[in-house]
Amino acid sequence: MDLQLNGKVVLITGASKGIGLACAQAFAREGAQVAIVSRDPGNLARAKATLAEQGLQVHPFAADLSDADQAEQMVQAVTQALGEIDVLVNSAGAAKRYEPETLDAAAFQATMNAKYFPYMFPQQAVLKRMVARVKAQRERDGSGATSTVTPGAIVNIIGMGGKFASDFHIAGGAANAALMLATAGFAHYYARYGIRVNAINPGQTLTDRVDQAMELEAARQGISKDEALARGQQNVPLGRYAQPQEVADVALFLASARSSYVTAAMIPMDGGSTPSI
Repeated sequence: MDLQLNGKVVLITGASKGIGLACAQAFAREGAQVAIVSRDPGNLARAKATLAEQGLQVHPFAADLSDADQAEQMVQAVTQALGEIDVLVNSAGAAKRYEPETLDAAAFQATMNAKYFPYMFPQQAVLKRMVARVKAQRERDGSGATSTVTPGAIVNIIGMGGKFASDFHIAGGAANAALMLATAGFAHYYARYGIRVNAINPGQTLTDRVDQAMELEAARQGISKDEALARGQQNVPLGRYAQPQEVADVALFLASARSSYVTAAMIPMDGGSTPSI
């Protein structure tokens, strides 16, 4: 299946490891020009080297996306280096988990800085450029008709924690819920420009981040981390946690022309743990 991503400029935040790195790998294999973003230049260098070993080229950009100015400057730098951005995949930000008794004002603020703003700031910077491009094209065409060709796509990789409350993920879950609402709202508004905004909500996924959750769960149950992981996977109808590459595959589809009539979708990826209609 031709996803029509060859040559497209794809910006992936939080792309130095985990799901973001899996997305960088997937889009690069499709022939996209991939810009990867992380706060840590060292992590970026390691990610670039890892992908280069597979014959894949990516372009690293370091930025703290909780800072609106840095997010704007990063988007400008990517545009200058690679051209107008066709796809934004937001995977930056990892909200720390807290026991409810330890939540305070600083924890809530830190959580929003860690998860909510690192999605919103680059998204806003990219959206305004996508809109400007659409308006310019419509002026050149002399028509207000909506094209069937998608002029831009955004995929927010958020998490099931925003739909179902967890005692030790209240602050992070609230940030996820806010991102879901924002995704739906932006999708509704920017559809008039043909820009699509969708979300993926992974459940537990086998990345470095799952270690923190397993440590907390192990401490709660008085068991080892390995046992906590085994018990957790037994509770998933599919019998296991997700692999990062599986999330990346869905991101590819949502970003591609093959999903040109899909917007405001919230795709759950939790192995059937929370069936709903």
